[in-house]
Amino acid sequence: MPVALRTPRLLLREWRDADIDLFAARLATPEVTAMLPKLPDRAACAAWIGRMRAHNEQYGFAYWAVELPGEAPLIGAIGLSRVNFAEAFGEAVEVGWRLDPAHWGRGFAGEAARAAIEDGFYRFDIAQVVAFTVPANRRSRAVMERLGMTRDPADDFDFHRFPEGDPLRRHVLYRLRRA
Repeated sequence: MPVALRTPRLLLREWRDADIDLFAARLATPEVTAMLPKLPDRAACAAWIGRMRAHNEQYGFAYWAVELPGEAPLIGAIGLSRVNFAEAFGEAVEVGWRLDPAHWGRGFAGEAARAAIEDGFYRFDIAQVVAFTVPANRRSRAVMERLGMTRDPADDFDFHRFPEGDPLRRHVLYRLRRA
């Protein structure tokens, strides 16, 4: 049975094949990926969505397709995923987002992330979620802080997906524990 989360303004839903082209056009652009791992083409976007579908199948949650009902069929990808590397903080569930720049600054990232976190805490009994980004990503860091996440600089790490010397290698880590 398909799962969806609703917020006052958004619908977080499972991915559809029709989302691939919209994702590639709006969420894999240089503006969106300036501080994220790149998704260089439609095939990479389709593979990423395929991984989210598989993650949802395995765990019951993933990064969801986010729609603004009545206005836009896909404005982002927001949700939870199990971190598939153990870096400095060990096994974890991450909350994250990619949002179409046309919808930045309207509180959608925080609204959808809060819904995904609450779903993880209460439906899946997840004790803690993490979020991470490059130090320069002030917008995402502000969302993390508005969500009540906290950072200990001792937890910051070098992300193995970026080579030595890459300006995106260093990451800051935020945590939120279930009350």
